[in-house]
Amino acid sequence: MNALPAASQPLNQSVTLCVDAPMRLDSGLELGPITVAYQTIGRLNAERTNAILICHALTGDQHVIGPHPVTGRPGWWETLVGPGKTIDTDRYFIICSNVLGGCLGTTGPKEINPATGKPWGLGFPVITIGDMVRAQALLLDHLGIDRLFCAIGGSMGAMQVLQWAVSYPERVRAVVPIAGSWRHSAQNIAFHEVGRQAIMADPDWNGGDYLNQGTVPRRGLAVARMTAHITYLSEPALQSKFGRKLQDRASVTYGFDADFQVESYLRHQGANFVKRFDANSYLYITRAMDYFDLAAEHDGVLARAFQGTKVRFCVVSFTSDWLFPTAESRAVVRAMNAAAADVSFVEVTTDKGHDAFLLDEPEFHDTLQGFLDGAADMFGLPRGLFSGIRP
Repeated sequence: MNALPAASQPLNQSVTLCVDAPMRLDSGLELGPITVAYQTIGRLNAERTNAILICHALTGDQHVIGPHPVTGRPGWWETLVGPGKTIDTDRYFIICSNVLGGCLGTTGPKEINPATGKPWGLGFPVITIGDMVRAQALLLDHLGIDRLFCAIGGSMGAMQVLQWAVSYPERVRAVVPIAGSWRHSAQNIAFHEVGRQAIMADPDWNGGDYLNQGTVPRRGLAVARMTAHITYLSEPALQSKFGRKLQDRASVTYGFDADFQVESYLRHQGANFVKRFDANSYLYITRAMDYFDLAAEHDGVLARAFQGTKVRFCVVSFTSDWLFPTAESRAVVRAMNAAAADVSFVEVTTDKGHDAFLLDEPEFHDTLQGFLDGAADMFGLPRGLFSGIRP
């Protein structure tokens, strides 16, 4: 495999922000200083107008491309991001930061509380999607980027980019929320609560103080991951991939080992997840998703959130996504239409479920390519590789 051109090599960096003044959180508490870990790819043009912010999902991180530092696996969006790809790093400057409350370098419950010299644990303040976006805006200030060309994200990333359009409409030209919603549903809150209770029921959780106690709630976190992972798939995809096929055996064992391939698959997902994710971060980030509700911020009227916006929107959903079904995307689009916003909407036909945005889905890729090309041409962004800076 050929190495990426120098301009498209990912740079993994971190910066400490809010040193002189803390950041005020939605809870009313203050937090600072905060460290934000982030990846950049490509070059920022002289006008600083070609920046795309990619916002990651619940179990993602800043490593969009390149080998992951913990797992060694490829980045989570290498199907879409790179030179000549849909999100073309020859044309755009890509930024992706680990969210506030995360566990791969950004300030969160596993990091050190400067007041105690120990990991924050449950002493870390509860954060929101709005707080995550506020930290991203501070990162852009540090990078000298006044306005994004586009913000793109799937699942929890869709929540973040919608929050960007509402909180900072003057700082982003275009927004692509994928497989998301304006708020977390009761069903999704319920699934998150099952995961949180699995973690907290693990004796090794130690009331959230496991890092100081030298333990890790692996079993609870693995069960949380297994439960959530089912929601990312679809019944047709599970049936097609696994059906009732047995795992390395000719007949059932009449016991509780992993007789079925789907059982083995879920156990594998859980075991791998605990190697790269922090249990308390899982609690905090799922809670942030639960609290997300753009309509609540606007007296229960979602359209008011987009009133007067100049942002261009491309809303994408998937037919087999039951975690964030198309009906929720349509509700967002209706609210945008009611506010006379510039919005296009595409429902992609697929049996791959919620995780389709992470996979090789040509209709989705073509949709995103067309929207980005159209927006870039409208805003006068040049095509092709150019000389620029890497802040």
